[in-house]
Amino acid sequence: MTFFSILCALIIEQLKPLRADNQVYAGIKGLAMRIEASFNAGEAKNGRMGWFLMMAVLVVPVAAIYWVLMYFGLVFLAFAWNVLIVYLTLGFRHYSHYFTNIQLALNSGDEATARALLAEWARIDTVGMDTTEIARIAVEKSLITTHRSVFGVFFWFLMPAGPACAVLYRVSEYLARAWNEPEHMRNEAFGQFAAKAFYWIDWIPVRLTAVAFAVVGNFEDAIYAWRNFANRWADESRGIILAAGGGAMGVRLGTPNENAPQLLPADAAMVDMSDADTDVLPGEEPSLRALQSTVGLVWRALILWMILLLLLSSMVWLG
Repeated sequence: MTFFSILCALIIEQLKPLRADNQVYAGIKGLAMRIEASFNAGEAKNGRMGWFLMMAVLVVPVAAIYWVLMYFGLVFLAFAWNVLIVYLTLGFRHYSHYFTNIQLALNSGDEATARALLAEWARIDTVGMDTTEIARIAVEKSLITTHRSVFGVFFWFLMPAGPACAVLYRVSEYLARAWNEPEHMRNEAFGQFAAKAFYWIDWIPVRLTAVAFAVVGNFEDAIYAWRNFANRWADESRGIILAAGGGAMGVRLGTPNENAPQLLPADAAMVDMSDADTDVLPGEEPSLRALQSTVGLVWRALILWMILLLLLSSMVWLG
């Protein structure tokens, strides 16, 4: 059921992509804002209580519906419920139009349009960026978004609670951003628990994604970059994804010797300069070719995940 649930959800999303500003996401955003407004008293324990309340409201009902359907033998309805939840939690096509349009703009030499699209997508200042900078940040944003919107969901959907775990992953990822990244929330204790919770929830998925990138790309460079350069990023998880992804494609992402203040916002991958030395990441500077390489890497990694899911499902059926 797991494999076909994901396969059906992917097919539906390709035919009818779910907009990033859909009503379900808007409702979750509104709930998170209300909980933050009600619980935020400036202490970390308030954020912890708010986080667990958010999960109770969203995750428990999803699990309860699935278990009730399975208990009464309503397998087809349970399958439909799985497909619906995976469809809602996946984000494979939510932002792909940004990446595609940036690629088209750069191919036609229209840097102004590419900068405008990147600024809207990544929510950063792109004034004065050249093609290399635009390509690098677009690739970085794409790899991180794909991991958190697709591969992380795959991993948690494989857990016993299935759809509830997928919701747990996506909601925890959102809370880690919503309660830490906005200007008025930075350096506040309220979002500390949400950030730590997502770090541990994403600990295994982020490493599996890095392995997948290495397997479908340049394995040696990906592993070398992961082992030697991932800790150069201030955010460990992003460092692993970008070091392995860049190494797999032969592209240098977030190189330690670059000083780019515009990458400081949360959706950009800024390297921690404190540990930088004369070593450099393997690969070439990002270019238009890197954008196409990113598309290929993501699709190959997706196919690898689906093959592994099929094998796992086959073992369960035969067992």
